[in-house]
Amino acid sequence: MSENKVSRRELLRTAAVLGAAGAATGLGNIEPAAAKKRNRTENNDTLKNNTVNTGAAVRSVTTPPLQPEAMAALDAALGKKGKYVEAEAVYTTPLPRNDLKMSVKGDGVPIPFGFGGWVSLKRTVDGRSAVLMGDTVLLEEEVNPLISAVIANGLEVGAIHNHFFYEQPRIFYMHIHGMGDPVELARRYGAALQTTKVFPANQPPAGPPPARTGKEIFDLPALDAIVGHTGTVNGPTYKYTIGRDDLTVMDMGAHMTAAIGLNTWASFAGTADAAHIAGDVAMLDYEVNPVIRALRANNLEVVAVHSHMLGEQPRIIFLHYYGSGPATTLAQGFRAALNELGKGRSMSMA
Repeated sequence: MSENKVSRRELLRTAAVLGAAGAATGLGNIEPAAAKKRNRTENNDTLKNNTVNTGAAVRSVTTPPLQPEAMAALDAALGKKGKYVEAEAVYTTPLPRNDLKMSVKGDGVPIPFGFGGWVSLKRTVDGRSAVLMGDTVLLEEEVNPLISAVIANGLEVGAIHNHFFYEQPRIFYMHIHGMGDPVELARRYGAALQTTKVFPANQPPAGPPPARTGKEIFDLPALDAIVGHTGTVNGPTYKYTIGRDDLTVMDMGAHMTAAIGLNTWASFAGTADAAHIAGDVAMLDYEVNPVIRALRANNLEVVAVHSHMLGEQPRIIFLHYYGSGPATTLAQGFRAALNELGKGRSMSMA
């Protein structure tokens, strides 16, 4: 039954990509859905050669470096330079919404708290193709025009969802992906975004530096000691980004790592005594409810449980959460959620 569903979906996707989008734009070297299906099947072959559960070492998957011309193409397409994470062979360009003034529960919060998008390029493990993945931050009325632009440029939508409760204005997040020649992927992505507010040239510059940065606002050593990791200061925020190095996750023939979106994160804003925390937890299916229980036991709110990708193996579920209170108390709740990751499957429903 599941095979029939997959076949139907892939047939529809192939028709859509090779039909309307191809006729309108000429697909060039963008992979049709049939090729993506083949690469997703090859994901399983890669996984057979890697330990994919916790408690055991995961054999490394080697990704060829991204070509300089691919990085230059994304720079040109967006009019903005990104950053290359050599250890993961991922090139990422941030896409903040500096035009928005955001609040959560009536409190103003900075854009780095969780209202910035991104796009990444990475080659497939076999080096024959590349994968583009990204997340865009959108107002409600911006969602469907961007969907149409994504379709017209031969790319695909992977997910549309919320990351927050209580935010004003209401924000949705759209995950976009594609597979093919990296230079062509970059060009198509830039074309899809060009008339939107997300496009860097359509954004105002970032505001003046804050009076105090996250380093002055929060007791970073205390937070780091609780979380067990070191975060990054971004303006008045402090953020932890933690990969799932205990897993080998593949999608469209590419190794999914922290720099291309397979990560758990927590962002702090506000003050040390009256902080906000928001973040995302990347989980295997059987980790979802233990994480939910840990968050609720620590008075953190579960905001969303959803996917970001369509064909990854093993399946990854993402959970967004929010809380307010003393920063160290919020950090303890985040640490409790982290403690539920990597334990391996349990048959207990308690």
